[in-house]
Amino acid sequence: MARDVGLEELLREELGTISGLSETSMFGGRAFLLDGNLLCGAREDGMLVRLGKGNDGWALDLPGAAQMLSGGRTMQGWVRVGADVYGDDDLRHRLLEAAMTFVRSLPAK
Repeated sequence: MARDVGLEELLREELGTISGLSETSMFGGRAFLLDGNLLCGAREDGMLVRLGKGNDGWALDLPGAAQMLSGGRTMQGWVRVGADVYGDDDLRHRLLEAAMTFVRSLPAK
């Protein structure tokens, strides 16, 4: 799967000042980690956000949103959204804030 360099840059701009942020290649794209825990990702088919099991209902109601699939398996608590959602500054910010709230509740790795 090809990377989405534009989305990667958009996420870097939004997340760039957050302490504890790092990046790695994962899920066929670029993954962003917060204190060692997966936070979100950018790949050709959209932005992935980790909201946690039971915290993703509102995000799945967004247009075109779907649960993430990895190796044919549904990843509970992970949501994939397309450009129509992540291109909206307010929606992207809301998704990333929700992801940070969840990931900050996890122990650092």
